[in-house]
Amino acid sequence: MTKTKPTVLIVDDMEMNRVMLNDILESDFNTIEADNGTRAIEIIESNYENISAVLLDAMMPEPDGFEVLKILSRKGLLENMPVIMISAENSPEYIARGYDLGVVDYISRPFDPNIVLRRLSNVIILYAKQNLLTALIKEQISKREENNTMLIDVLSSLVEFRNGESGPHVLHIRRLTELLLNELPRLDSKYYMPPQDIAMWATASAMHDIGKIAIDDKILNKPGRLTDEEFKIMKKHTIYGYEILNHLNWHNAPLIEAAKQICRWHHERWDGGGYPDGLKGGEIPIPAQVVAIADVYDALTSERVYKPAYSHEKALDMITGGECGAFNPDLLEALVQIGPNIKNKMDDDTDQDYDQIAEQIFEGLREKLSEI
Repeated sequence: MTKTKPTVLIVDDMEMNRVMLNDILESDFNTIEADNGTRAIEIIESNYENISAVLLDAMMPEPDGFEVLKILSRKGLLENMPVIMISAENSPEYIARGYDLGVVDYISRPFDPNIVLRRLSNVIILYAKQNLLTALIKEQISKREENNTMLIDVLSSLVEFRNGESGPHVLHIRRLTELLLNELPRLDSKYYMPPQDIAMWATASAMHDIGKIAIDDKILNKPGRLTDEEFKIMKKHTIYGYEILNHLNWHNAPLIEAAKQICRWHHERWDGGGYPDGLKGGEIPIPAQVVAIADVYDALTSERVYKPAYSHEKALDMITGGECGAFNPDLLEALVQIGPNIKNKMDDDTDQDYDQIAEQIFEGLREKLSEI
């Protein structure tokens, strides 16, 4: 059986340098070439899973190698793909800049074939082992958390069922949270977070309204507008949810700590006009901001005891037009960007099982819940 060769992308605007590197690598590697930074980014985005490493020239016409690194980092493409910088410049400051931007090694010109082959092979092997280990860890974590996620969804569905809503709300919030957290880094790299963190925050978002379990049914399911006093009581669900989770024996678990932030702050607003703490702007954790806008969007597009469902277009107009409170401008832009995909993703959420389970459990707990 023929062993598949690793694929290396060579990025250099000088054809002679690409030819030299091809000659060095051809016996042990498959190679792809790019003669500029823009083409390199296109190749990486379309072949990310198949590229084992990148040899990147720093000194190219715009975008140069350093700018390419910034773009790849912003797109989250440097985590599992090693980049080795190649250049005739070898000053410490120059090399340090490359390392700061994410390169894993540096090879100077003129090329020594043995050094190129040895360093490239070592880096590819190291990343292959690292990726394998990461995959194994993720698999174990996934198995361990699968039951926890199911329990969270069922319990959250119970809250929504009691609130006169259905399980789709819980799954929609999770889906929207995931979509928005993945979209934000495309607007600004400061919002980047690892995929496992996005998955954790999306799971935690399902518990955003768990504090409503402590709110009287008459207020939860009132078909008309709440009085000022009733609204004051309703707003307390943010504190109740935080306190419920804070009193769990496993309250230091990252998932619960994430859920506590979301429970408490998913009704805060960008201009400080939200509740319960009147946080403003960057004081509000980004995931709580995301759940806030996801919650508003799903509330607008879903039927409630007090309103019909609005269309996707109408909901976007209302949110971006400021009718539903103030939100982070970047978050509004992200919502607009994912707009074409939202309806399809929402339609993919089939949660009949959660609704049935929630209804069965609720029947058994009806008397206890009514006493809360």
